Amino acid sequence: MKIIDGKKIAEKIKDDIAKNVFDLVQKERRRPSLAIILAGEREDSKIYVNLKEKSAKEVGVDTSLYLIEEDDGEDNIINTIKFLNQDTMIDGILVQLPLPKKFNTDKILKMINPEKDVDGFCKSKNKFLLSPVILATEYSLKNCKVNLKNKKSFLFCNSEIFKNEMKEFFLSKGLEFDFIKSDELEKVLGGNNEQRKQDLYKRVRSNDILITAMGKPEIIDKNFLKDDMILIDVGITKVGDKVLGDIKRSDTEKLAGYLTPVPGGIGPVTVACLLKNVLQAYLPRG
Repeated sequence: MKIIDGKKIAEKIKDDIAKNVFDLVQKERRRPSLAIILAGEREDSKIYVNLKEKSAKEVGVDTSLYLIEEDDGEDNIINTIKFLNQDTMIDGILVQLPLPKKFNTDKILKMINPEKDVDGFCKSKNKFLLSPVILATEYSLKNCKVNLKNKKSFLFCNSEIFKNEMKEFFLSKGLEFDFIKSDELEKVLGGNNEQRKQDLYKRVRSNDILITAMGKPEIIDKNFLKDDMILIDVGITKVGDKVLGDIKRSDTEKLAGYLTPVPGGIGPVTVACLLKNVLQAYLPRG
């Protein structure tokens, strides 16, 4: 597998952001500002939030973190968003996903002002920012320098929102799209129906591009993989002192194709694209 160097891609994006922020400061304007809402105690969410805060500091983007306890009511998040929507010093609002299951994710995300929705999940006609993961996927695919015409894509995911975003992106590029949710995947893999497993393996292997965003360490093994695939691993899980992706990397080593490793792959690019969205939300439109 050829490694897609996410850190290298991200540095180019961040260099451009830092230059723009420096120019703003030289003109005595304030820095762009991102508000992050983190609910619950998921370790992968904490990892991503830490990466976002660190990278924002590197390019000169201010951040503020709002912590929501899992036991708190949904109104606490909604009221926080309403407050941030009205705060003229806040350019971007990010709700770290996934939220604890008790919260209505769709309802909460709809509360974000579309002009501050730097995660790009707003369904409003006023939406003008793409999801950072979508942008990062596009950057990664371009890095492969592979002709994507008539290619087929497959997504492993948890979130319906994320699935819809990815589907729209790949269809807009003229690619076929298929997917499976993580709960259905686990039922197949954990069941006793061997034929059902083999059918799923074959279905996945018929694709050219695999994207996985489940946060389930090394669940995607050699049974799902073949030569010349492009593997975009969005999943990230901390196991002991290791950070693992959804794809079992040792099963990819003898295959031809491209891989975004974990760590150092899609994560840094996604964070850089998020900050690019914050800058875009800050700058005048039109």
